[in-house]
Amino acid sequence: MSQLFTSRIAALRTAPWRNDITGIRRGIERETLRIKPDGTLSQQDHPPALGSALTHPLITTDFSESLLEFITPATTSIETTLAQLTDIHRFAMRQLGDERLGAGSMPCYIAHQDEIRLAYYGESNVGKMKTLYRQGLKNRYGSMMQAISGVHFNFSIPEAFWQHYQQMLGDTQPLQEFISAQYLHLIRNYKRYVWLIVYLFGASPAMCKSFLQGRQSKYSFQTLGSGTLYLPYATSLRMSDLGYTNSAQSSLAITYNNLPEYIRGLHQAITTPSAEYQAIGQGNAGEHQQLNSNILQIENEFYSTIRPKRTIKSGERPTCALAKRGVEYIEVRALDVNPFSAVGITAEQMRFLDLFLLYCLLEESPEQDAQAQAVTERNLKKVVTDGRRLNLELDQDGQPRLMQDWAEEIFAELSPVATWLDDAYQSADDPARSYQGILKQYYLSLLDPARTPSGKMLAMLQANQQDNGKVNLQLADLYRQQLLAGDYQHYQQAELLQMAADSLTEQQQIEAADTVGFDEYLQQYFAEKPC
Repeated sequence: MSQLFTSRIAALRTAPWRNDITGIRRGIERETLRIKPDGTLSQQDHPPALGSALTHPLITTDFSESLLEFITPATTSIETTLAQLTDIHRFAMRQLGDERLGAGSMPCYIAHQDEIRLAYYGESNVGKMKTLYRQGLKNRYGSMMQAISGVHFNFSIPEAFWQHYQQMLGDTQPLQEFISAQYLHLIRNYKRYVWLIVYLFGASPAMCKSFLQGRQSKYSFQTLGSGTLYLPYATSLRMSDLGYTNSAQSSLAITYNNLPEYIRGLHQAITTPSAEYQAIGQGNAGEHQQLNSNILQIENEFYSTIRPKRTIKSGERPTCALAKRGVEYIEVRALDVNPFSAVGITAEQMRFLDLFLLYCLLEESPEQDAQAQAVTERNLKKVVTDGRRLNLELDQDGQPRLMQDWAEEIFAELSPVATWLDDAYQSADDPARSYQGILKQYYLSLLDPARTPSGKMLAMLQANQQDNGKVNLQLADLYRQQLLAGDYQHYQQAELLQMAADSLTEQQQIEAADTVGFDEYLQQYFAEKPC
């Protein structure tokens, strides 16, 4: 525990403004595949009853027509966020007929990647751009990787806290510059310690053999059932080289020491041509096959475990928004779908993320060059494939250290953060909301890897020698029944139906308002430079 961290948490716990932190805002983005009763991938269009995937504020699609994404507005209440997310699931389930929502991260029962239909967003220029971006992803990486589901956790600290915290640190730069710098400070530590999140929350130790599509793998998989591959100590195959990462991006020197540096690195990747992707060409009869042939088509193609974010305006590029208005919130992207929750995440997970992210903010955070970041990536990959192995060693400051010992130290440092939050939220005596209680709960998972989601999932599979796909389908059936039987907690059915109708109208208005051709639209979109 560093002296800096100790002094900061002590000052926060006694500050007259210590309750400002209760204004934390959180939002969830949960991805899930629509599947048929036999577990195979839905081939139906995005249902009109769910509204427009282009404009609906709560329900959209990700890579494919069958990959739904549910989005909650940012709120200051974990209970409200969970109620919103549950209602969105419940509404969708009632519009999907006999389809189910996949319960895990890794897809199953996909015979060929051509079964994965690209998401369609209508005939507007912005809609065509979104589909073409996905065509580029398919051509670059294949569609199977894009069928993986995850959960993103959006997290922002209230401005009232930032104002007082800046005064506490004696910082005199403009407030937004301070906020951006502090979010980057947090992100550097997150990258150092994200292996702990993957250990505690990883839930994909196994996958269907069809995911490999006949490709060779460097991993020594074991088999069970009729078509399941697994690694005995894996936590998250989703986060492995097989999953939702891009090994081709490993050479990108995108660092997080300050906001201009991050923007420059990302912008360079977006504007630097790639000989490999130039070979994709334009396709038959001059049809577009990707947005461009650069290393990254757009910012979203950069697969990072965390992103600094700023709400964008219509037609605005993310890097330009960051350059003009600074960091507004962060997006945590290293979360598997929790297969033991009907909505893919729990309140307990959100509270632990509060603790972890605030610890990353308060602890010392030295700058990291590309070489130092590479060390954090190697640590992460070790925990992804071997996180539940006893005596697993990671690299800490150039020295080997037992993961268990390092995690024990982090948990000790999380304890005063939990006390601070319980004081602020007055939650110490509430078993359902106590941050100290949540910390103790996850500490048990540290002591016993069998208690982690990945450990529990693998035990379920091995107990009956069942396939990963069959277990996920059983869970999908169970959650379908629960969601259909329950009542709305936050929204009303009529309200959600109106949102869907309004989004379809808005899409039509966007299509009617286009005044330039698609090629000119793309040229205009990429014309603005952030730096």
